[in-house]
Amino acid sequence: MTFPAHTVEKIGGTSMSRIHELRDTLIVGDRKADALFHRVFVVSAFGGITNLLLEHKKTGEPGVYALFANDDNDHSWLDALTRVAEAMGACHNKVLHNAADRTLAEDFVRDRIEGARNCLYDLRRLCSYGHFRLSSQMMIVRELLSGLGEAHSAYVTTLMLQRAGINARFVDLSGWRDETECNLQARIAGAFQDIDLATELPIVTGYAQCREGLMREYDRGYSEVTFSNIAAFTGAKEAIIHKEFHLSSADPALFGAEQVRKLGHTNYDVADQLSNMGMEAIHPNAAKILRQSKVALRVTNAFEPADPGTLIDEQAASAPGVEIITGLNVVALELFEQDMVGVKGCDAAALDALRRHNVRIASKTSNANSITHYVEAPLKIVRRVVSDLEDAYPSAKISARNVAIVSAIGRDLSGLKAFSRGLMSLETAEIDLIAAHQTPRNVDIQFVVPREAADAAVMALHAALVEASREDHLQQVASANNLQTRHRLVQYQKQV
Repeated sequence: MTFPAHTVEKIGGTSMSRIHELRDTLIVGDRKADALFHRVFVVSAFGGITNLLLEHKKTGEPGVYALFANDDNDHSWLDALTRVAEAMGACHNKVLHNAADRTLAEDFVRDRIEGARNCLYDLRRLCSYGHFRLSSQMMIVRELLSGLGEAHSAYVTTLMLQRAGINARFVDLSGWRDETECNLQARIAGAFQDIDLATELPIVTGYAQCREGLMREYDRGYSEVTFSNIAAFTGAKEAIIHKEFHLSSADPALFGAEQVRKLGHTNYDVADQLSNMGMEAIHPNAAKILRQSKVALRVTNAFEPADPGTLIDEQAASAPGVEIITGLNVVALELFEQDMVGVKGCDAAALDALRRHNVRIASKTSNANSITHYVEAPLKIVRRVVSDLEDAYPSAKISARNVAIVSAIGRDLSGLKAFSRGLMSLETAEIDLIAAHQTPRNVDIQFVVPREAADAAVMALHAALVEASREDHLQQVASANNLQTRHRLVQYQKQV
């Protein structure tokens, strides 16, 4: 199966909430005739919908999935599904202005929400007999609920574009009422087998139901994995991710868009570090698929379609430099055991506990008798890990505290003295430093600070390592060297 030259483009959830604006700029703009096509759009759910369906990504507030998983016969998940339907209605009423289109969207939501409601209710009733275990079905439930958001946004976007006279086509990969079982490659191949990219504009769901189970492997990074697989399968000339802001030297929401710098060009190594810090340019597995398929990746500001954005490829930096400062809230889980010295594999039980509770490790440090894992997990999960560790290490001292990792990232940090300059900037800003480390790869430096000081630390490090020019840095080094020389001369004269 071959396709004409085209791009595969992904629109994130926050941007999807303004899809009616993107229709007139990014999707249509001044494009005419053939220029409207040769593109595939992969869409996320409208902003906030997936949080309502699963759980809030940042606060952990339970959505339908979490309430269903912990249902104590109060059926609160049923009310949560109703709230999802109402939120979906608010989203598509904002985007669709034609009464007939709104009716179609309402019917679509009703069919999907009521179908999910009946399915979950029957599953709960079936498992009440004792021969069936609800726990074994929860990942499938999570997949089912996830697909509702993307199917809704893709369908509504298709209606909106068709009303504007564009030959858009709704491509549903969510497997709704589909009894076939297939892998991801087959799911994509089946959906694209009769699509003509020269005359149709496919609007594709970011979730794809498949035998592998995207949620099991990637959880909420599934839409980028779907996007990258489509780009690889169709042989796209470029894969493009449209975000609300440019990929910048710091969070524009913290600094203001005018204070940060667009990266313009970086590599997959930096993209991986950003993923580890929760500031995803693209999911690392999705990036791997694109790299192996030799499909170029670009990250743009969806609302500045004329700007080329930031190209991500394999190219090394032309000169050393800190490209981005970002922070991540974590829990520092410290295990202190005096008998650890010289014992091989002493942290195996700690890793097993973290794996068992599905806790992600953002960073890790150790010395002779202590190991600190910086983990990203709710406090209640961390408490369970601590309980397991206390059983495994009865004589150890185990502690957990809320902290933040603030990281300086770049393709090449060699020769910049960025570590010492970063320490000085934090000291000048009177920010307490808990820990700091740099790896020999010279692509990132991590500073651990109190959680409440995270934003101030990002601002201090950005000012010192990004805003200060290389020339300023060289002058500072020269001044420091001159000062050291004068100090040595004075000491020598005193000795004489």
